Amino acid sequence: MTDNDILCLMREAPPQGQRALFDKYYSYVYYIVNRIINGFGSADDSEECVIDVFASVMMKLVPDEGCSLKSYVGAVARNAAISMKRRLAAKTGRIISADEETMAVIADSEDIEKNTENSAMSELLLEKISELGVPDSIIIIQKYYYDRNSKEIAEMVGMNSSAVRVRAGRAMKRLKKLLEADEIIL
Repeated sequence: MTDNDILCLMREAPPQGQRALFDKYYSYVYYIVNRIINGFGSADDSEECVIDVFASVMMKLVPDEGCSLKSYVGAVARNAAISMKRRLAAKTGRIISADEETMAVIADSEDIEKNTENSAMSELLLEKISELGVPDSIIIIQKYYYDRNSKEIAEMVGMNSSAVRVRAGRAMKRLKKLLEADEIIL
């Protein structure tokens, strides 16, 4: 289930949307919380923090289409875990150095080399998309990056939805040729 599907569910049927959000992001939130409060609290403290994260997200999230759920949920989890770690440290009398707290937030299992490569590929892809010109570049970005449908895009670019679909198909073929000319295969 995509983030947009979850956001739609949260608007139309909040209990089902909240359950879908919980099912999709539970492991992600649990990982963030455990990484930050590791060594300061028990498994019960971690579970309590995870529950607090989801309660906060479900109460404060405004389910609009432009929202990046993963970023929002990750930020709430990180902030809640840091607060929990500070409370646990104060309760036990432990001192948290600024370096220790910063490193817990910075430390990650992501591969920096892979992220750099993906970033360069994304930059090149956006450059090739911009070579398509207006409105094709707008259509491609709105359709594949923002996951908007043909009707929404048609309103943005002043076309009808069937013309948007045709242009999107043609633009993708042109984009593929541009990428192949630079020996890039996705």
